[in-house]
Amino acid sequence: MMIVAQGLEKTYMSGGRPLPVLTSIDLEVEAESFVAVVGPSGSGKTTLLGLLAGLDEPTRGRVYLDGDDIFALTEDGRAEFRLQRVGFVFQTFYLLPTLTALENVLVPLELRGTAKGLTGEATALLERVGLGDRLDHFPAQLSGGEQQRVALARAFANRPKILFADEPTGNLDQETGEGIVEMLEELNRDARTTLVMVTHDLSLAARAHRIVSLAGGGIVSDRAGQPA
Repeated sequence: MMIVAQGLEKTYMSGGRPLPVLTSIDLEVEAESFVAVVGPSGSGKTTLLGLLAGLDEPTRGRVYLDGDDIFALTEDGRAEFRLQRVGFVFQTFYLLPTLTALENVLVPLELRGTAKGLTGEATALLERVGLGDRLDHFPAQLSGGEQQRVALARAFANRPKILFADEPTGNLDQETGEGIVEMLEELNRDARTTLVMVTHDLSLAARAHRIVSLAGGGIVSDRAGQPA
């Protein structure tokens, strides 16, 4: 299993009172699989994704990524783990406005100290997502769909073993969003990455191998999808 969550719980304090957001989550995700997480607003989808990625710490429970107990690592250790083995795609594109499309894709490689000599690989990724003629364009010169395609290329630049996508089509129209998910699936298959995607769009979720539904902070169903 590439991802294992055991007894995962998260409680926040609100007005001096505990507010449970996730309760007793047990989840296993096989390597190279595509899992969609769905549920109504407030069901804990994004919180779960943040815990699985080690971006937030659980109140209780453990998370193992690629065999490592990520909460046994220091905060710096988790950051290094993510840099080496995890990719992210968010609803908000988080591109650096002063960098070109190509420079944005090179950012994770520069953080790893491996960007030198990989400009050609970053260029190939942008060509793969249909932006070969936009390499020198800044985010403000790109449409929303184009910016998300840059974000996809950036997410795969460091060849992650695990990719987390949080509402990657949330700021896009239906047609553009479907195109983004198709590219995400294609890149994911070719890179043999494990993909966990949070989405409110059930038609997009149905493309996954599995659909995990949350409600009231817990898993209420775990069923097969209908991969395209």
